[in-house]
Amino acid sequence: MKKKMIILLLTLGILGTAMGCGEKKDKTEDKEGTKTEQSAQEDFKLTNKDGKVVAADINKIEDYITLGEYKNLQVTEAPKASVTDEEVENSISYKLMSQYKVEVTEDRAVQQDDIVNIDFTGYMDGEEFEGGSAQGEDLLIGSGSMIEGFEDGLVGHKKGEEVTLDLTFPVDYRATELQGKAVQFKVKINSISVKPELTDEWAAANTDYKTVEEFRAAEKEAMQKSIDLEYEGQVKSDLFSMVVEATEFKEYPEALLEQGKKDVRERLDQMYQAQFQMTLDDYVKQQGISEEEVEQVLTESAQTYLQQNLIVQAIFNAEGIEMSEEDYTAEEAKFAELNGFPDVETMKMYYGDLNVLKDSVLWNKACDVIVETATVTEQEPEADTQAAQE
Repeated sequence: MKKKMIILLLTLGILGTAMGCGEKKDKTEDKEGTKTEQSAQEDFKLTNKDGKVVAADINKIEDYITLGEYKNLQVTEAPKASVTDEEVENSISYKLMSQYKVEVTEDRAVQQDDIVNIDFTGYMDGEEFEGGSAQGEDLLIGSGSMIEGFEDGLVGHKKGEEVTLDLTFPVDYRATELQGKAVQFKVKINSISVKPELTDEWAAANTDYKTVEEFRAAEKEAMQKSIDLEYEGQVKSDLFSMVVEATEFKEYPEALLEQGKKDVRERLDQMYQAQFQMTLDDYVKQQGISEEEVEQVLTESAQTYLQQNLIVQAIFNAEGIEMSEEDYTAEEAKFAELNGFPDVETMKMYYGDLNVLKDSVLWNKACDVIVETATVTEQEPEADTQAAQE
């Protein structure tokens, strides 16, 4: 039973990650899941009865928590990474392959460095095996992204051909059940494409930049910005965790806790329906998990989410921060820019759940308060530390 509960907990952890960063909705999601999401958006209320945007609508929050120290914190982080020229070239190469590829119209066979679009099905002992099939998959010949013999086996074949490949998985393959196993792949070649030659003329015609160097510099800048944002997010997360550790949670507001359990259950149910075509109840029955065990997991998850909102609200109260709808709109725009969204509406579509988005925006605002007085120290690289000790 413990193993089954661990599986459910891991799934909830995945769900929590998805909730925190948002997730695009699959157009093929079933009607029931769509209805649940629409219902959640209809229930969304940005402000409380006083017209204020709050993380936790509680009159006396000190009855529930004693806020830990959140000012003048000190945290040590790994050094911020810098984008290398090799990483830039790899990123550009991937973009050329995925976004700018040019289909080959002449009647020729697959060559090294071609991009082939394929359908394939894998068989072991005459039966399809899990994870061995795909439709409309782009594959760069020579990339080494498939097991040995797969890519080379397509060289010399033409568009429209169906190829049978008899191969063997490596003995150290990541999926242990496939290690050293003999398999057969049936592959259909849908199209053959090539990456365009990267020239100034191509850059001027296909991008917002006039030369390859401008295109390359812009790519490097965008990649570094992404790394910087990830670093900033890690700092905020680590500092907030310190506040959580220092905070005393006396009890949880019953109404908010029950709503949190309901929200977690609904989101988990939506995830199962969208990804596995089964409901949470179906999963629970299939695994033989009791409702009491599910209730325990949902309660602990809801408490974790509630801890975040209680701390955020306590910081707002301590700092005298009162947020109107207009104030929230400004913070929402900052949050969209911070996370690389072109605009707020795109961000809302990405998140899907406006309640999760609201919690994230308010959390970020509270983290800005924490970071303002914090001291962030970058630890020395391990090699330098060892050298210093010697």
